[in-house]
Amino acid sequence: MAKEIERKFLVSGQRWRSAANEGIAIRQAYIVAQDDRSLRVRLYGDGRARITLKVGHAALVRDEYEFDIDRDEAEDMLRHAVGKVIEKVRYKVPHEGHVWEVDVYDGAHRGLVIAEVELSSIHDEPELPNWVGREVTGESRYSNQSMALGISNGASLRQLA
Repeated sequence: MAKEIERKFLVSGQRWRSAANEGIAIRQAYIVAQDDRSLRVRLYGDGRARITLKVGHAALVRDEYEFDIDRDEAEDMLRHAVGKVIEKVRYKVPHEGHVWEVDVYDGAHRGLVIAEVELSSIHDEPELPNWVGREVTGESRYSNQSMALGISNGASLRQLA
């Protein structure tokens, strides 16, 4: 069983960009969205597509299952989205032994920038880069699912960033 263990932070400033890769565009939508589980589809700018099932209530740890799928099928699944399609560019930024993923949102959430770091254990204490701000792990309004469903208001999220 695959486990997702991650912490999430707001990003402060642009200092992260100097160490970032070129980034990849992502469009994602939720096909099923419940309190304790979600099924999402993602289309990547490089032509890949994936479907992901996440199960669990915990803020830090959830079960996660991911599978590559056909791009045309993924495009078709977007028609069945619950809520809005999320658009963002994801950058990978190495820092002190971890690879941070920095998501720069577009569309309704333009201006919001969030960094996530995946951990191998709940006891991991990654060195925080000087460009991360307040930790928002477990704050549901910063979850992609909440943003897609309109549970969080894009303008208020940008003000908090």
